[in-house]
Amino acid sequence: MSLPRSVELVEVGPRDGLQNEAQPISVADKVRLVEDLTTAGLRNIEVGSFVSPKWVPQMAGSAEVFAALTPRPGVTYAALTPNLRGLEDALAAGVREVAVFAAASEAFSQRNINCSIQQSLQRFEPIMARAQAEGVRVRGYVSCVLGCPYQGEVRAEEVAPVAEALMAMGCYQVSLGDTLGTGTAGATRRLFEVVGARVPRAQLAGHFHDTYGQAIANVYASLLEGIGVFDSSVAGLGGCPYAKGATGNVATEDLVYLLQGLGIETGIDLDLLVAAGQRISAVLGRASGSRVARARAAG
Repeated sequence: MSLPRSVELVEVGPRDGLQNEAQPISVADKVRLVEDLTTAGLRNIEVGSFVSPKWVPQMAGSAEVFAALTPRPGVTYAALTPNLRGLEDALAAGVREVAVFAAASEAFSQRNINCSIQQSLQRFEPIMARAQAEGVRVRGYVSCVLGCPYQGEVRAEEVAPVAEALMAMGCYQVSLGDTLGTGTAGATRRLFEVVGARVPRAQLAGHFHDTYGQAIANVYASLLEGIGVFDSSVAGLGGCPYAKGATGNVATEDLVYLLQGLGIETGIDLDLLVAAGQRISAVLGRASGSRVARARAAG
């Protein structure tokens, strides 16, 4: 299969990236990050999450972040809303795209959200109905698609029905997440072969954490399977509070560098993107997790 001519990136750094940080991050710094990312050319940004601050303290100021943003034409500012209360809070903040998440692993679902996969999908029904009534788009995530910290191996055949169920409920797109970052290129190709037989590949996205250094290889394997949407995190920010040892998502800078080298259009200015990553890394008091950013800083 030939490579896509263009690829859409969904920047998850402000949410998936920052949610795992131990130190407090100000609303102003979060807003600056989002503004920097849009200036660099990103057009789909997951800004925050409307969850209980008891569980994810870093997302406590999401409503304030949305209120402080200056929306730019053509940019989607999304939020994660795991329950109906979260959706109501997101609607009150003016959010027009939300995301819900399920797991491909029963063990992870039980440990993460204290219910079975089927129960988690049933919980989304009122969210989907309310979002549809408000004209709000819903994106679905499936976590642990290439491995689980409790179950171990996760077969592609376990992922497919979850992705299919999210699509049937009304999600416009489903992002398949290698939460642990243990996946390899061969397993990634098989994943999209199997899931792609039940969900159109045009409505699938890849979400690869880089714990084992395989994220870029997995993106390339996905491109070979015709996938044209990828989640990424500026400066490689992130991890998962429920997956010990998992590192951040593939760095947006590294992904853009790969795509540019393949002649694939992204509409993103790599220099401005690197600057955005360096700025938030300075706020966090550490070096960027992007290899491209580190190489450029060293040069």
